[in-house]
Parts: sequence; structure tokens; C-alpha cells
Amino acid sequence: MAILECKNLSKHYGKVAALEGVDLSIEPGRVVGLLGPNGSGKTTFIKLVNGLLTPTAGEVFIEGAKPGPASKALVAYLPDRDFLADWMTVEQQIRFFADFYKDFDPEKAREMMARLGIDPAQRFKTLSKGTREKVQLILVMSRKARLYLLDEPIGGVDPATRDFILDTIIRNYNPEAAVIISTHLISDVESVLDEVIFLKEGRVLLHEAADSIRETQGTSVDRYFREVFKC
Repeated sequence: MAILECKNLSKHYGKVAALEGVDLSIEPGRVVGLLGPNGSGKTTFIKLVNGLLTPTAGEVFIEGAKPGPASKALVAYLPDRDFLADWMTVEQQIRFFADFYKDFDPEKAREMMARLGIDPAQRFKTLSKGTREKVQLILVMSRKARLYLLDEPIGGVDPATRDFILDTIIRNYNPEAAVIISTHLISDVESVLDEVIFLKEGRVLLHEAADSIRETQGTSVDRYFREVFKC
């Protein structure tokens, strides 16, 4: 069974179509790049799958169920902005996740934090931007979810931090799960992608295996993306 299935999924804001007629099926064990220029509908798509927005038309299924309390227990979501309470310490965040998610592994989170030298007694608001992003990703990836939705996980951080984040994603996701990474930094993530989805103006322009693109187009996914979306 597909972990994620979308049928004619659409989201309109008045007369503006943020997403239009999306049909997709994502299988377990796949790392999928959700790629497109700014305003192409990537964040809208992720929010619809996560149940944070209601579709204007069409349907979303996560392991055969529509988004709701049951599906939320299967989905680990990393938004494109800080989502943790500023006043809490790193250790308090770990305990909060442990209380909230049955599939969360607090020892795994603590081990990764320790490897990075992150002080568990430090308050979230005192951390640098790169460290905050690391903490949030570690918490999300310490869940044994079925679907990981990562919205711009490497935006705005230095190359060394990007390498750590990608390594964390690949080493720690449940192999029976699927990962969707939304990003515009394609060259940085291309090496970890099994499949890519090109979104343009809310529509799926392409959904193909990354290796297939390299073979048929004779170029990298990043370069092909630049050709398809060149101004």
C-alpha cells in the first residue's frame, strides 16, 4: 500500500489556485524531493497532507486514511519556521515530544544532541539559527513515523550544517517510511533523493525517479530543473 496518495488534490484561495489537480502516489522506503520555484505550491501541498489545510477539491490518503487524529500519529512534520517554545530548554523539548508522541525515542534524540555538543539545559531562544534548526530536525527524526514531511530543512544554514541535516535524515528515518523534502537547494539534496516531483504554479509537471532523469536527460536533477524552470 502507498504511504501517501493524492487524488485530484486542489487548494484555491478565492480565484487563485495554490494547488490544482495533483495526483500522486508515494511508496515506502523512498526519499522524495518536492521541487519548484517560490510560489509553486510546495508548502501548501505539505500542509494539506499534514491536515493543516482543507482541500478545495480532491482527497489525501495516508496509509488509506484521510488526514485526522489517526494519520497525525503517522506523520512527522518539520515546518519551514521555528515551531518550538522559546522559553523551554532543549531537555524540556525532548520531554515534551516524549509525552506527545508514542513513537518518539528520547534517548536517540539526546544522543544526537550530545554528538553536536548541544547543551540540554540551554533555552531554545538562546540558540543560533543553525543550532535551532538542528534541534528541531533531531526531534522530528527521532520519531519512528511512517511519513516525514520536511519543509525547507536546509534553508538558511551553512554548508556544514546542511551536510549534518541530510546525514541525520538518511541515517534516522524509519526504512518502512517515506520522506518528502521540500527545497529549492536541489544540488545540496540531490544525492539523497530517490524520486523528484517538479511543481509549477500548483501543478505536477513531473514525478520521476532521480536516476531515470539522469539517464534519459543525461544531466543532473539540478541542471535539468534549471532548464525546465529557466526564465
